[in-house]
Amino acid sequence: MKGTDKLAAFLAEVERRAFKQAYYAVQDEDAALDIVQDAMMRLAERYAHKPPEEWPMLFQRILQNAIRDHFRRQKVRGFWVTLFSAFESKDDDGDAGDPLEWLPNQEQAPSPQDEHEQARTMAAIEEAVAQLPARQREAFMLRYWEELDVAETAAAMGCSEGSVKTHCSRATHALAQRLKQQGIVWSGIRGGT
Repeated sequence: MKGTDKLAAFLAEVERRAFKQAYYAVQDEDAALDIVQDAMMRLAERYAHKPPEEWPMLFQRILQNAIRDHFRRQKVRGFWVTLFSAFESKDDDGDAGDPLEWLPNQEQAPSPQDEHEQARTMAAIEEAVAQLPARQREAFMLRYWEELDVAETAAAMGCSEGSVKTHCSRATHALAQRLKQQGIVWSGIRGGT
């Protein structure tokens, strides 16, 4: 496969997830599409010559910078602060763990009722993620949606690993609280009721 074909395949693979990240950040479909297209163009123009294994980190960094640029242009200065829940979810290394682990992993086809319940739960998660403060949402999406490790997330966000863990922990607590208010129990959270 030629380099341009590899780049096109990579961009096609990340487009949908990148759009969701941008949409959660800016809450505007048109702006999110513009941000993703801008990030893809920047990657293609500036980094197409880089090895394909470097593209995911480069793209995430470009995407996050494009989102920040959008806010600078719009002079948006912040999001309202979410109240922290009383949940404690840290494991031995201080990481919040994967908050999506509680979704059922079914080997057989789910029943229509199970599918409906899972769709309702995923919609509630997406709505709750969209309401997180910007840095918490960014850290959460990179760690658990893009499955980057703490070091990669810190590099993409331009902050320390400790900040990533703090943002992820706060995001996880806030999400658990919002879901609990909707009657959805987050069984993957240790210490929660």
